[in-house]
Amino acid sequence: MIKALFFDIDGTLVSFQTHRLQDSTIQAFAEARRKGIKLFIATGRQLHAIDNLGTEVFDGYVTLNGSLCYASNNQIIYRNPIPDEDIRSLIDFMRVHPFPCGFVEADRISMNYTNEITERLYAQINFPQQPVRPLEEILDKTVYQLIAFFTKEEEPEIMPSLPHCTAPRWSPAFADVVVKGSDKGLGVQKILEHFQIDPSEAMTFGDGGNDIPMFKDVAVGVAMGNAVDSVKQAADYVTTSVDEDGVYRALKHFHVI
Repeated sequence: MIKALFFDIDGTLVSFQTHRLQDSTIQAFAEARRKGIKLFIATGRQLHAIDNLGTEVFDGYVTLNGSLCYASNNQIIYRNPIPDEDIRSLIDFMRVHPFPCGFVEADRISMNYTNEITERLYAQINFPQQPVRPLEEILDKTVYQLIAFFTKEEEPEIMPSLPHCTAPRWSPAFADVVVKGSDKGLGVQKILEHFQIDPSEAMTFGDGGNDIPMFKDVAVGVAMGNAVDSVKQAADYVTTSVDEDGVYRALKHFHVI
C-alpha cells in the first residue's frame, strides 16, 4: 500500500510551457490526501524558491537535491553542505578559469556573473535572475549546492577543484553540484525515516537525471513522458507528459487514487 508520494517540480509537476500545476494534478493531490497518503516535494530548488505550486502544502520537502530536507513545519531534519575547503578551492580555480556559477545557500543564491545561458535557464523555469556578488562574499557562507554552468565535456577540468562533490545534471548546460552521497534518493530516505514510512510504501516521480536516484529502493519510480531516455530506462513505469496529465494518469494506473 502506498503511503508516501514524492514529486520533482520542474518538468514533473509544473510544465515548462505553463509554469503551473495541471488541474488534474491538483485533483490527484486532493484524492491522495483523502486516503491519508502523505505528499512530498523532491527538488533542486531551495525551500523559499518553491513558488510555482499555488496554494498546495506538502508534508515535507527534499530540497537542493537532497542536501537540505524539511518536515512541513520547516523543521530541518537533514543537512549536508559543501565543505568550506571545496568552496575555497573552486573560487581559486574560477579566478583563473571563470565560468558562470550560482552559489546556493539555504535562503539565497549568489552568481559570480551572468550571460545568455544563465538567463535562458532562469527563463525556462520562470525563476528571477539572481544577484551578482563578488566571490569574496561567498567564502564565509554555508553553501549547499552549486548551479554550475559547465558542459559534460568541461567537467573533467573543473570537478577536481571540488574533490568532495559530484555533478548530477538535468540539463546539458549546467550541473547541480552537491556533496558526494547527497542526492534526491538520500533525501527521500531521510524523509521516510522521519515519518517512519517503509520505502516499499513510497512512489516517486521525476523527469531529469537528478531524479534517477529516488527511483531506487521504493515501490515504484515513475518517469514522465517528457523525461530523457536515461530517466525512462531507470524508472519502473513511464507515464504521459506533464502537459498530458502524467501524474494523475500514473496514480490512477497504480490504483493509488
